[in-house]
Amino acid sequence: MDPIGRFVALFAQARVNPCHDPTAMTLSTVGADGRPSARVVLLKGADAEGFVFYTNTRSRKGRELVANANVALTFWWPHIGWQVRVEGAAVPVGDAEADAYFATRARGSQLGAWASYQSDPLDSRAELEARLAAVTQQYLGQPVPRPAHWSGYRVAPLVVELWQNREDRLHDREEYSRPTPTAPWTMRRLNP
Repeated sequence: MDPIGRFVALFAQARVNPCHDPTAMTLSTVGADGRPSARVVLLKGADAEGFVFYTNTRSRKGRELVANANVALTFWWPHIGWQVRVEGAAVPVGDAEADAYFATRARGSQLGAWASYQSDPLDSRAELEARLAAVTQQYLGQPVPRPAHWSGYRVAPLVVELWQNREDRLHDREEYSRPTPTAPWTMRRLNP
């Protein structure tokens, strides 16, 4: 009755011989206007507290998370025949956790977090490259600090569905749910 433990085991299996990046997950959000939006982000942590990803908090997804913290995540690992769906609320990680993760990123990714005004219109590639050159010069020979507008979110799962591919589209589906992030899980099987 531990869907997070099951996820971790499946994730380890997906990483053994991946056909793509097994950390890739579709993040679905809803804006203040009620319109859904989805994009692929990378999983940076998974444990009993939830699933962690990082982004520019001023981006479209960041603004949508402020408007409505309820999100859905989807992992698809076709090479092992599994899909995992997660529903829950995205809550910001603490500054210390975001700082610690940012420090592990490649320097180019750190500089890019400063240079990119993620989701804002861009007049030209040259404009982005000029901002990157300026920030590269600014932090020459010193550590790159985490921008205040760049952080992480932890999705505390309320629903986790484990879907296993089977012949004749008679897939196995197990849905784990709970009313709050600290409540025990209940499981039910779903028709394919």
